[in-house]
Amino acid sequence: MYLPKTYENFSEKFPEVLKHYQELGKSCREAGPLEDKYQDLVKLGIAIGANSRGAVMSSVRKALVSGATQEEITQAVLLSLTTTGFPNMIAALGWVNEVLEKHLKEK
Repeated sequence: MYLPKTYENFSEKFPEVLKHYQELGKSCREAGPLEDKYQDLVKLGIAIGANSRGAVMSSVRKALVSGATQEEITQAVLLSLTTTGFPNMIAALGWVNEVLEKHLKEK
């Protein structure tokens, strides 16, 4: 899976911090009944609300791996329209489409 250079640099410089961060993420995922696909779609919505390009793109990649369809991912983006506003939703849709187009080419 693609990892940004900044993330790779961080992991090399602060391996213990990254280890604890990953453990926290795992604990949060295991704390409830949601299946991975739904967790990834929820995290996509949160990333959209935070207007975080990197987190949106990462969430889409993870959602695809966990079995989410392009239609489910797109609906998650559309649902953000009335909560985060049109400009934010359009930006997220562009980031999502970048990942989906690359995913289609790799198939």
